[in-house]
Amino acid sequence: MTRPPYLTESAIRHFIQSALAEDVGEGDHSTLATISSEKNTKAKLLVKDHGIVAGMELADLIFHEVDPSLLLYPKKKDGDTIAPGEVAFEVHGKAQSILSAERLVLNCMQRMSGIATYTHHLCKLIEGTSAQVMDTRKTTPNFRLMEKWAVAIGGGRNHRFALYDMIMLKDNHIDVAGGISAAVAKTVEYLKTKNKKLLIEVETRTLSEVKEALATNSVDVIMLDNMSLADMQEAVRLIGGKCKTEASGGITESTLLATARCGVDYISMGALTHSVKSLDLSLKVF
Repeated sequence: MTRPPYLTESAIRHFIQSALAEDVGEGDHSTLATISSEKNTKAKLLVKDHGIVAGMELADLIFHEVDPSLLLYPKKKDGDTIAPGEVAFEVHGKAQSILSAERLVLNCMQRMSGIATYTHHLCKLIEGTSAQVMDTRKTTPNFRLMEKWAVAIGGGRNHRFALYDMIMLKDNHIDVAGGISAAVAKTVEYLKTKNKKLLIEVETRTLSEVKEALATNSVDVIMLDNMSLADMQEAVRLIGGKCKTEASGGITESTLLATARCGVDYISMGALTHSVKSLDLSLKVF
């Protein structure tokens, strides 16, 4: 798959270097104490769960950052289905380097694969509708890059990456600003003053707020927050394709399909990243 735009080489490398500094620090003394620097070995990533694998490309980059001489031989690619007993990759090279990289590779791939697996499952539930499952900013601090990458690998859509790449006027912004019309007007003026071109999304809680957001003629996405299915259907009818629609707020696996059938474009679910179970993977020397 094509990397999403936030996955720049510099962003990925910064993450890897920061994570290695946290985990290895001044040195992996357990490995340094017991393994000769001349010792070579092979290791395989053993799958112990059913799911979708994610983090294969990242694993290669981590191994290369630790030791450019390490060679990774993939047996799977990001987005492939995996089952217990399968091998996702082999890595060959210096034993010290493989063992020092092991935990970071596993931590990333286990969590990313869990997210990709759950995202893929939810996407399958609404197959045949026009809606797309979308993530949120409810991510783990300093790990958002990889969590959103995993959502994309699982077939989901990434929402804005952070506060800086899209305007989202939520209930607190609107209430403090004095209402939707005032908040949008201030936003339009701000973007003009700053010479910025950012999409504007507005959270609405009632049909009257939907009408108010539409009346501004300046909104790109209208979020339908915690609305009943009936109100959501009516909101989609009122909007009539004039802008995109996003269903949000308390949507679960059991209500996902009914929400999608309301005709919304996107369904955002924080559970994609904050409530998933990591897949069981292990790195074994052979």
